Amino acid sequence: MELKRVVVTGLGALTPIGNTKDEYWQGLIGGKSGAAPITYYDTEKFKTKFACEVKNFDATEFIDRKEARKMDKFAQYAMVASDEAIADAKLDVDAVDKLRVGVIWGAGIGGLETFQQEVLNFAGGDGTPRFNPFFIPKMIADIAPANISIKYGFMGPNYTTVSACASSANALFDALNMIRLGHCDVIVTGGSEAAVTIAGMGGFNAMHALSTRNESPETASRPFDATRDGFVLGEGAGALVLEEYEHAKARGAKIYAEVAGGGLSSDAYHMTAPHPEGIGVVEVMKNCLENAGLKPEDVDHINTHGTSTPLGDVAELKAISKVFGDHAKNININSTKSMTGHLLGAAGAIEAISSILAIENGIVPPTINHTTVDENIDPELNLTLNKAQKRDVKVAMSNTFGFGGHNACVVFKKAY
Repeated sequence: MELKRVVVTGLGALTPIGNTKDEYWQGLIGGKSGAAPITYYDTEKFKTKFACEVKNFDATEFIDRKEARKMDKFAQYAMVASDEAIADAKLDVDAVDKLRVGVIWGAGIGGLETFQQEVLNFAGGDGTPRFNPFFIPKMIADIAPANISIKYGFMGPNYTTVSACASSANALFDALNMIRLGHCDVIVTGGSEAAVTIAGMGGFNAMHALSTRNESPETASRPFDATRDGFVLGEGAGALVLEEYEHAKARGAKIYAEVAGGGLSSDAYHMTAPHPEGIGVVEVMKNCLENAGLKPEDVDHINTHGTSTPLGDVAELKAISKVFGDHAKNININSTKSMTGHLLGAAGAIEAISSILAIENGIVPPTINHTTVDENIDPELNLTLNKAQKRDVKVAMSNTFGFGGHNACVVFKKAY
């Protein structure tokens, strides 16, 4: 069976450094940090008092007030980003065969704020279970793609992938395969997360996963730097319209890039820690290249998982050196989490968008906040430190890994 070609025709982003795709890109190439003191709640007793919040966002500017009240913030973010991607794709939703248009979305946690608030309300009451009738529909992770499909009438495959921080990269790979195999013409895919809450921050603090650099939050996310002390929690959404090539060509759609392939693997090692030698990461990148029909030397740019954790950054770079050998030093490697923080289930989507825009614009965004060399990292690797670099990017890879050892990798190439 001959596989269909799959291309990207629409992009949408709602991030801590920009509330649209274009604002996000300008933030990336400008080396903008999205980290700042938390505004959502009183952080006095919390170890970490900062995060990468979405800024200047009012859901009712985009969603009917009554409908917005029925949605957790993670679903609101999904709606706004997907609306932008669909508009960007200039997709005539009344002209397409809606039975062949699906929505596959990623979310690592889902409606955490809703869950937190309902439980707190109950705990603060007299024991009478007075729960909001929208509690469950607002909380469940699959409600984001459900809301998108309901709005547009898309009747194809509709579900959420949950694999912690790899969730939206998993969604992208599923969407790719659904179109490749001829089951769909178009898939709206991506991911969203809104975990900057007392439960989210408290939980990650308890794991000692977050940076506690409260005196300088804007420099706290510092992947590959010797003084890194944990990740910075972020929130937001990224959306992509994936389309079968001939379908896109027939309607004269703009094509950003081709989705060349993807890969999945498991560390099978630890609940939260990566394998120190990056064994699962080696396998996922090999799987991805094989699936895409590409050789290691074809890759120009890798947007790493690069969370700014002591163990994870080193393990990933070791894996890159193993897979790409001498060619590794010719690759522009970066971590955009240095600017956006870690968007958990939405990370794969917004980092895929960065990879695609690097191809389109011939610029690789920087890894900011690097000041101190880590002796455990190969000095010959080009980590695109502190300043964007111009580069003709023909092939870009995006790595995303989740707690539990879930590894996902997607690769994009210039479309011809």
